[in-house]
Amino acid sequence: MKNKRSLTATATYFSVLIFFLHFTSTPFTDSSRFQEFKAWAMKLRPAALSPAKSITCDRSHRSYDLCLINGSALFDPKTSTFFSVGHTDSTPSQPSLRIKTQPYPRKSDKSAMSKVKELTITTSAPPNLSCGVTHTSPALVFSAGGYNGNFFHEFMDCFVPLFITINSHFPDQDVILVIADCNDQWARKYAQLLPRFTRHPIININNQAITHCFPSVTLGLISHGRMVINPTLLPKPKTLVDFQSFLANAYNENTNTSSSFHHTKPKLVLVNRNVRVGRTILNLREVKKAAEELGFDVTIFEPEESTSLADSFRFIHACHAMVGVHGAALTHSLFLRPGSVLMQVVPIGTQWLSKVYFEKPARVLGLEYIEYKIKQEESSLVEKYGANDLVLKNPQAFAGANWSSMRVYLKTQNVKLDIDRFRIYLKDAYKKAKKLMDKEIKLAY
Repeated sequence: MKNKRSLTATATYFSVLIFFLHFTSTPFTDSSRFQEFKAWAMKLRPAALSPAKSITCDRSHRSYDLCLINGSALFDPKTSTFFSVGHTDSTPSQPSLRIKTQPYPRKSDKSAMSKVKELTITTSAPPNLSCGVTHTSPALVFSAGGYNGNFFHEFMDCFVPLFITINSHFPDQDVILVIADCNDQWARKYAQLLPRFTRHPIININNQAITHCFPSVTLGLISHGRMVINPTLLPKPKTLVDFQSFLANAYNENTNTSSSFHHTKPKLVLVNRNVRVGRTILNLREVKKAAEELGFDVTIFEPEESTSLADSFRFIHACHAMVGVHGAALTHSLFLRPGSVLMQVVPIGTQWLSKVYFEKPARVLGLEYIEYKIKQEESSLVEKYGANDLVLKNPQAFAGANWSSMRVYLKTQNVKLDIDRFRIYLKDAYKKAKKLMDKEIKLAY
């Protein structure tokens, strides 16, 4: 009898489907009656034709997992669990589904993932729990753990993927951001940026004591690669240029570079790193003097964790050139305007990183990119290891696939630039920067 009812339902569904196909080329398909009829027909669709899954997880990507609760969900902050309460996939022969996930897009990086909270998704009924707060918009859950705290990784592993995910699934920004591993310092630092992704108040899991209910939940962020936005993978094509415009709207609503029109010298920001973290320019004052002698108006920029991003944006956005050693602080190049100069000083052993993390994005953003690759005698490593050591002669062979070996180049290496040689590159930077400044002045008047 049960099979007979199923066959009847199937026959009815296909009869209705044939009716649809008969009319798809007529204006009837645009009418409200057709839409009502279509909705009714979809209800007749046999479950065997489209099995509904309340929880789905796509784990096919190298760097991230994306899990969905396709229906009503309750979040219990005490157990860090999302319960699917709309319907269940379990049967007497198949127990409740229970999945663990870490919503941070570096899933193969054990060091990063050790700092990311594990969340549970389940079809089990929530034990004696009811909705403390009921939301009418879906949730997007992600972690501010991992390598956040490093300015570069905060953008590459968090904000660029967040921008991609929002534009992939929530282009109207009707989504509630639910953030795990969100410490107060990080929340304060990006208090101006985070609300730009959503039309709703943000939920910090760390501060929650009551349950929250959502109509659906997405856990995880989509990454296209290292500081990359692939326009072909988005419903409406976007690139890093669009992300840069997004930052401008967040940090500099009244973008105004007219102050630079009153300068007779192109403005250069000389990025310096703290000596404690390595890759410091040991003769920074000499570099500054050389740039000034060529005609630059130079400001040394040494960003700290507490540095205001709004102030940093406005300052850097008005500059015509940026010079600095490969490192996280060069992420501020996202704040430069098209046509500005980015000169990256590339220490021994960092060629690949420099190209992927900063050169490629700079070219997408329309910056004038200049690379200054240091020689052995400009590296502090030559004093420690000697010019004939493998560390200096063949960094690729020394480090191999062992990332911990890269510490030699990233943490213990400083640079003392050959001023005569570096001045040649500065001249090129000055020429390009002045061209941009002159163009601005011409357009202003």
